[in-house]
Amino acid sequence: MPRVTIRVQAEAFDSAHETALLLRGHEDVGGVAAFTGIVRGGGGLVALELEHYPGMTESMMRRIAESACARFGLVGCTVIHRVGRLAVGMPIVLVLCAAAHRGAAQEATAFMMDWLKTSAPFWKREEFANGHSAWVEPRAQDEAAKARWGSLTA
Repeated sequence: MPRVTIRVQAEAFDSAHETALLLRGHEDVGGVAAFTGIVRGGGGLVALELEHYPGMTESMMRRIAESACARFGLVGCTVIHRVGRLAVGMPIVLVLCAAAHRGAAQEATAFMMDWLKTSAPFWKREEFANGHSAWVEPRAQDEAAKARWGSLTA
């Protein structure tokens, strides 16, 4: 049974620590793929405020992670998504996928990010230096990226 860790938290995460936890007790891992999403600036953006639907968000994150484990034969995965106010340059999401071979880990990481970005119930409000704020709308290109994978299997 793959080891799946899902967390939604305000606190920063430590990628090296999370990788060590994921690998603990596993000699069958040949590769770990990692993705760390960062709050991207530009256009006067100073921060993102992230909200989520407690319980429902974690449930969907787990469903996505379990689907990735089944589809790509993962040994385990970790998904941590932050909430609250995050300034430009701050880490926002961590996805770690451990597998016997690097290709499976890399594909699983892309799969999980495409699904998390479009299907996990998070809401983002952009805050700008001029005091303006706006909710982030879904993007067609994100839905298209998810569509290449088909449906969830778990």
